[in-house]
Amino acid sequence: MMQFAEVFSDYQIVAPLARQLSWTHFTIIIPIKNQDERDYYAQQSIESKWSKRELRRQLERKSFQRKEIAQLQLSETDVEIQTGFKDPYFLDFLGLKEGYLENDLEGEILKELEHFILELGKGFAFVERQKRIILDGMDLYIDLLFFHRKLKRPVAIELKLNKFKPAYKGQMELYLKWLTKNEKQEGENAPIGLILCAEKSNEQIELPEMGKDGIMVAEYWTELPPKSELEAKLIQAYREAKKRLEQKKLL
Repeated sequence: MMQFAEVFSDYQIVAPLARQLSWTHFTIIIPIKNQDERDYYAQQSIESKWSKRELRRQLERKSFQRKEIAQLQLSETDVEIQTGFKDPYFLDFLGLKEGYLENDLEGEILKELEHFILELGKGFAFVERQKRIILDGMDLYIDLLFFHRKLKRPVAIELKLNKFKPAYKGQMELYLKWLTKNEKQEGENAPIGLILCAEKSNEQIELPEMGKDGIMVAEYWTELPPKSELEAKLIQAYREAKKRLEQKKLL
């Protein structure tokens, strides 16, 4: 209780939290040293209706740090868009074996759709798999199409088994333009794209300024690494992203 009073000393902040979170939620959140991180988990517990078990799971998976990395990549886009993505995404619940194909990945995601949407974040609603679009008489397919209710935007998701390639940006831009022209409904905002790759090159993502075009690139991991390795990977990714952003500001 003394720690609680010290950490949540502002009554204006703690009063609404206390009405919506259990004491167990608070005991999980109190040890977090960083105030922004603490506020994030408290707010997400309320908005996403995280159970105590889910809150612990999100802490173990470093949800806050992954969202920070994604926000650095999308630093020049709307704040609402920045807070809607993570990097990397953990798809370890799929149980995929080595040598799987993109169709296998899509199929397993659909089987475990509830877990996938939880990993994507709050507000994502599934629309369609292999969304067919026709350009100059040629059939093309968007791997997965979601709709983000809060952003009021379609979200096109492309799954890639290999390392990110710059050509993927042109492909996604084409999909987004088609969706804007043919699928956008009254009251909706422009669509955005998420390219999920097994590996990404930060420099190749930074140079074409992906975020300006509403395109996010993130890695996916089908196995959750050991905690120490996960922390090291995320710290390194965060430092690299922050360094690139600072250099960009100096230019």
